[in-house]
Order: sequence, then structure tokens, then C-alpha cells
Amino acid sequence: MLGRLNHVAIATKDAVKAAKIYGTAFGAQISEAVPLPEHGVITVFATLPNTKIEFIEPLGEASPIAKFVERNPDGGIHHICYEVVDIIASRDTLVKEGARVLGDGVPKIGAHGKPVLFLHPKDFSGALVEIEQA
Repeated sequence: MLGRLNHVAIATKDAVKAAKIYGTAFGAQISEAVPLPEHGVITVFATLPNTKIEFIEPLGEASPIAKFVERNPDGGIHHICYEVVDIIASRDTLVKEGARVLGDGVPKIGAHGKPVLFLHPKDFSGALVEIEQA
């Protein structure tokens, strides 16, 4: 059921600035900043040979990551994202096993244009987990 690691997300006050060092120091390909109003964030991706780093910054005061960035003004790891072959089947299996899906349980379209869901960190050793349809 669990696929490859799609990305690690780092929440920050300024996604473009945070991603810049990955481009200049590490030579990673850096994407343009993309606002995702339905998720309340602006995203910038650094593409690595084996995965991506997603930099997310709050999009407005109502952003779901605004409090995280307020508590962590220097930024910090926010979540990890895994690919799954069938997001609905994965959701149903996870719920059956006791995991909690955040929100209404209906996948939303994520930064890669694919359905995503978030899983409660208390069910995954303190890590907020995102699953994305492969």
C-alpha cells in the first residue's frame, strides 16, 4: 500500500527564500511559488534525485500552518508525504486500522494536481502524514 516518499514539507515564513539555498548551495531545481488557496499555503519545491522538499508558507492569517509558523518562527519540518496506488482504498484501510483522517475524509487536489489526504500525527509517532495518489 505505501509507495515511495514523495516529499518532506518544511513550513516557513518565506518559501522562496527558504528554497533558495537548496538551489544555490546544492544545485537543486527550484520551482516557482504556487499559491494553493484551497490548502491555505504557498508552495515551492526543490527537486532532488530521489524525492522533493516542499517549502510551505501561510497564505493569509486563516492558513492551517499559520500557528505552526508562529510557534516555529525559524521554520521546521511540517509533514511527510507518501505515494499510494489507491488513495480511497488506503484511506479505508487506515481508518479500519484506527488511523484518523483529518478534515472530512474526502481527498482534495494537492500541489501536484493529484488527490491528497492528511493523517493525524498522534497516529504516526507524532508525524503529520500526507498520502498522495500516485
